[in-house]
Order: sequence, then structure tokens, then C-alpha cells
Amino acid sequence: MKIRRSDRLVDMTRYLLAHPRTLISLTKFADQYESAKSSISEDLAILKRTFLQNGTGILETIPGAAGGAKFTPIMTEAEAENFVNGLVNEISDETRVLPGGYVYLSDLLGQPWILEKIGRLIATQYIKEPIDAVITAATKGVPVAQSVAEALNVPFVIARNDTKVTEGPTMSVNYVTGQAKRLEKMELSRRSLPMGSRVLIVDDFMKAGGTIRGMESLVREFEGTVAGVAVVVEGEVEHRVIDKYSALIHVNTDKEGGLLDVRAGNFKSEIYQDNPQLTKK
Repeated sequence: MKIRRSDRLVDMTRYLLAHPRTLISLTKFADQYESAKSSISEDLAILKRTFLQNGTGILETIPGAAGGAKFTPIMTEAEAENFVNGLVNEISDETRVLPGGYVYLSDLLGQPWILEKIGRLIATQYIKEPIDAVITAATKGVPVAQSVAEALNVPFVIARNDTKVTEGPTMSVNYVTGQAKRLEKMELSRRSLPMGSRVLIVDDFMKAGGTIRGMESLVREFEGTVAGVAVVVEGEVEHRVIDKYSALIHVNTDKEGGLLDVRAGNFKSEIYQDNPQLTKK
């Protein structure tokens, strides 16, 4: 049944938001709404302008028989600053400091709206890059990985120290933890990650980076490529075993477990420095 343009725009918006980073043919929309492709193209032009003005995302229109429309969610620099500053205020509480210099984040990472923004912010760094999967280590990083994977519209996989029989055959690596220098084992089901994938590593908290280095080794065992590393919070350490990563928040704790400093991490330089289209105020 043919519907009015206003109703069509609402439904097209809903569909595009639900299928990020997916090429959708004009024929699909034309058949669904019983409208000419020229009308659909006009609708997409309206949505493209509106999405960009509101900082919702980037809508690409690709011409040709194999073309169509592809929506990529983003977070502008101004929205990211406001969001991260809010997290900094929430985390600036000494009662959150845990033994070993870790910080309690579970209540924040249990909030769906916070996870949605974290996922969209981290995914913004990779708007021009192909990502096949997101990987994290069990268990605190799982909701973060799921939110990032949803924004990228790719699967997420979980590396574990103690896999169960339900995981089936696994690939495993030994790695050295960053600070304690202990030898640990990390495993991933062989069926969970296709060989040769481009993988984004995410985690909730990083200190020296030993766990992330273990995941990097695991990705290489699958003949994959590490597309990047992103964490919600990084702790202050004298020596980190990884160099290239993006962090939303930086936390410094003293030896007695007191909170010395909480501030924004390096995400602005990593995500927005070379992306002027994302700096909308």
C-alpha cells in the first residue's frame, strides 16, 4: 500500500537506524513503499541532511545498479565531550577505587543508555574502516563489546581463561599479564571467529595492557588483523605493553587506593583529529 511521504520518512529512518553499515538498495524501499525510485532518492536526500545536521550519523547514497543507501551512526565531538565529562564526574568518587588500583564500573556499564553512547562513540573511530568482529575478554568487557558490535553491526566474541565443553574446539594462547607478570592462558572457540578477520579489541578497564596483548596474540592465531584497541577506562601505570589505543577516561590511583585524578582520555585525538566532519558543535 502506498503511504504518505511523512510516514515513509519515519519508517525509512527506523529501518536505517536498525541496520547500520548495511547497503540497502533503492529497489527495496521503492517496492516496500510502492514509490518511484526518484521519490525514494529525494527522501534519502532529506534524511542525509537531517542526520548530518543533528549529528545522528552519515547517510551515504551510492549510485548505480548495485548502489543504494548506507547509514553509519556517529557521535560528534561536542556530544562526545559532554558524555565523557559526565562519566568523569560519576567516576570521581573514591569509594569506586578497588584493590589493585581498579575502579568499580559495573553500575555504569549496566545502564543501557550509557552503553549505547559508549558503543556509538567507539564505533565512530572506524566509520571508514571495515570491521568483521569485536573481541573482548570475559567478563566485565562483555556489555561494552556488545554495544560496540551493535553500532558496527558485526558479531562480538569473548575470549575466556576457562572455556567450557559447550564452546567446542578452541584456539588458545599463553600470555604474560602486564603488571603481575603471571603466565595466563586465553582461549577462543574456533567456530566463533572466521580466519583472516579484521578485529576490533575492546575492554572496560586497562592497566598495563597484558590482557589486551593476549587478545592480540589470539587474533593472530586466527590469521586475523587487529584493526584497533579501545577501552572505556585506562589506569595510570609506569609501563604499558601496548602503544596504540583509544581510551575514553584516564584514572590515576595512589598505592593506598586513593583516587588522585580522573580526566578525559585520549579519545579526542584518536577519533576526531583527522575527521573534521565529526566536529560539529
